[in-house]
Amino acid sequence: MTLEIGIVLGIILLALILFMLEWLSIDTVSILVMIAFMATGILTPQEGFKGFTNPATLTVGAMFIISFTVFHTGALSKVGDLLKQASKVSYFFLLLSLMAVTSVLSGLVNNTAVVALLIPVVLNLSSQEELYASRLLMPLSFAGIMGGVCTLIGTSTNILVSGIAEDRGLAPIGMFEMTGAGLVFLAAGFAYMLLGGRYLLPKHEQGDSLEAIYDMGRFITQLRIAPDSPFVGQMLKHASLVKKHELEVLQIAKSEEERLPASADTTLEGGDILTVRSKAEDLQEMAQNDHLSIVSPEQFDASKAMESSQLFEALIAPESQFVGKRISEAPFTEISETASLLGIRSRQEITSQELEEVQLQSGDVLLIRAAPEEMKYFHNSRDLLVITEMEGDEKEQSRYMWPAVLILAGVIATAALGVAPIVLSASAGALLLVLIGAISSQQAYRAVDWQVIFMLAGVLSMGTALEKTGADQLLANIIAEELGQLGPRFVLSGFFIITLLASNIMSNNASAALMAPIAITVASKLGVEARPFLMTVTFAASLSFMLPMGYQTNTMIYTPGNYRVTDYLRVGGPLTLIFWVVAALVIPLFFPF
Repeated sequence: MTLEIGIVLGIILLALILFMLEWLSIDTVSILVMIAFMATGILTPQEGFKGFTNPATLTVGAMFIISFTVFHTGALSKVGDLLKQASKVSYFFLLLSLMAVTSVLSGLVNNTAVVALLIPVVLNLSSQEELYASRLLMPLSFAGIMGGVCTLIGTSTNILVSGIAEDRGLAPIGMFEMTGAGLVFLAAGFAYMLLGGRYLLPKHEQGDSLEAIYDMGRFITQLRIAPDSPFVGQMLKHASLVKKHELEVLQIAKSEEERLPASADTTLEGGDILTVRSKAEDLQEMAQNDHLSIVSPEQFDASKAMESSQLFEALIAPESQFVGKRISEAPFTEISETASLLGIRSRQEITSQELEEVQLQSGDVLLIRAAPEEMKYFHNSRDLLVITEMEGDEKEQSRYMWPAVLILAGVIATAALGVAPIVLSASAGALLLVLIGAISSQQAYRAVDWQVIFMLAGVLSMGTALEKTGADQLLANIIAEELGQLGPRFVLSGFFIITLLASNIMSNNASAALMAPIAITVASKLGVEARPFLMTVTFAASLSFMLPMGYQTNTMIYTPGNYRVTDYLRVGGPLTLIFWVVAALVIPLFFPF
């Protein structure tokens, strides 16, 4: 143990704590780690910033552009129709069809994008067919995760580990190198979800309405009573406003200083601001009432486009720039300058403050009103995921649909056949989409999830620091000496469960960046091939099912499905144990020691 090794391990330990506590965003912590390594002299600036030019980082950025273009040219517009037909057969067949479609698509394009596309389809389907969203959204997320480990481009984690392998002098991961073992994981996951896991999903008695069970469509908002309103002078328990719309009044603000808990005997006065929970359609009606006004943040005008506007729900994405910002600070105008925010549905307690002071969290659902022609801006946003289908929002198939699909196929084929490295084929494909006009250069920049790019660049510095200081050798020696006598399969099994558990409590990319260099070095110490250990880390880093924060897709379904953390543990826990056994048995078969 040298001073440099102690500094590296100390910085990484601090990073792990910050990842778990989530005081700062993942990308911020990653960049802090990179800067800390350079500030302490562990890495030179050239070594520290090398992650930005790493083939993995560039490939992930190009694939964001390609995935975005494929989706927004209407290439998957028929998926909803396919699932609707499946729902008419049985729930079992719908579940099988949903997971099959999701896993196949997730192997071809980024699995997070696939789940983002299918969430509104599933919610719309569950409403139309009187199904329960909670029995579909978790299988959707799990299938996306399992499909993502079947190919190199299914998830950014696979590409990241491939880049780490290349940096260590190993061959990069092939396009379909993971497919054999990935299909075994996929088959085991399908068998579990279809035969047993579906019975562990949250269930509700037949006949209960979706709204009653999930409190769907009920949002927190604030209403100001006009001085000339007929509600003035009425006691809250007698107010026609409350009775007509079945409002749940949470708080009454008489002034900025005087905020009262809702009491049935409180007399309403002009200027009072009521914090209420209400259905979306009632908020639309109340917004047109001359005696009431919705208290919107400054960047919104709740009186705009009354007749032509449409209501829709939008979920705040896991890596959205809105996360952590107050509503008054969130850059909604970057999406639309005329849309109106009517309310918010959140799992946090927000009744004791002004609506515009509420701090947004990943998974919060916003009720927004916008003109039909502005819907495309919200559908194109990476920050807000539209989760309701708008009536009359018929999307025409883009004339660029087939060119986009063919370019994606070309990227996959050239990489799979070894014609060109994936970083070159993906970059060329993204550029070609811009050149033919399928996506503008401005849209291409917006399509890239820059938080992921900065996070990848930052976490890659951990592997560089471990290798440069010999910290990976120290850790590998400890593991090899303590566990090596039990055999490489036992050590591989340990790497799988450690990486998997780490991915459930912090970023899967961060856990892969930390464990992959150590796994390669341990293999060398044991005198066996590095490939099985590298693949173990790759699979384990993405197969996170036990917590909503374990993987982006799990976070995305958390609020729309009205899930609890225990739901993930109940359904995802057994699946994790199954995959632990599968990994120990299957990975060495496809990647021998």
